[in-house]
Amino acid sequence: MNYRVVHFEIHADQPDRAIAFYSGLFGWKFDKWEGPMPYWLITTGPDSAPGINGGLTARRGPRPAEGQPMNAYGCTIAVDGLDAFIAKTPTLGGSIVVPKMPIPNVGWLAYAKDTEGNIFGMMQNDPGAK
Repeated sequence: MNYRVVHFEIHADQPDRAIAFYSGLFGWKFDKWEGPMPYWLITTGPDSAPGINGGLTARRGPRPAEGQPMNAYGCTIAVDGLDAFIAKTPTLGGSIVVPKMPIPNVGWLAYAKDTEGNIFGMMQNDPGAK
């Protein structure tokens, strides 16, 4: 069987702040859903490219506690030029929480925290990484 992730969801204390962060960092497009709750559909790229789209919703539970391990699925975003994304993250209100590191024969990985306290990864493909 082949069960794949087909959608991700970001929970935000302040959805407008999260939208500004992710659209500023990755250029993602957010469209307000016209359903019964505040929800935005996220387009991360063209349907012809690998990857998935997602959604953003107002957080309905407690914000992740500072210094605690992640208690959710972690998403990693493929990027070109990881160093530029590492530098841009704090200018949009986020922070780098795990510095750039090699994943041998795969690429370079760093983990960041968004404006809402959510952790995500950024990966630059590089088979020569060591």
